[in-house]
Amino acid sequence: MSKKSKTYFESELDRIYSDNSLRPEQYVQVRQSKAFMEKFYSERVELNDLAKAAFMSRFHYVRVFQRVYGLTPRAYLRDLRISKAKTLIRKGLSVTQVCFDIGYESVPTFSSVFKKCTGYTPREYRRLHNSNLE
Repeated sequence: MSKKSKTYFESELDRIYSDNSLRPEQYVQVRQSKAFMEKFYSERVELNDLAKAAFMSRFHYVRVFQRVYGLTPRAYLRDLRISKAKTLIRKGLSVTQVCFDIGYESVPTFSSVFKKCTGYTPREYRRLHNSNLE
């Protein structure tokens, strides 16, 4: 019988769990905070609150999160919001509506972050997407 090879994801999980420098409960706490961000990305998510819920200082929480996911919590939340914004823009929502729906409080801030992440302003992205549909 041949042994089934592991997927990349399974290999990465094995690598993470074999690293003894982090306690298992830290993985659980960081995964829970990531799930919280995915559920409440449109709300005001504060780093101090995430760290406190994970029973870590904010600095240690950022280090552990980055070690597990390869991104800081702030970068993860930003990327998550921009991904949701792309979906909403493709659905035809206004830039202002998208901005507030994904948790930004300022349209100029949202537009500059969107452009930094995608290379397009939200309006350019909509135009590009609409022209690809025709």
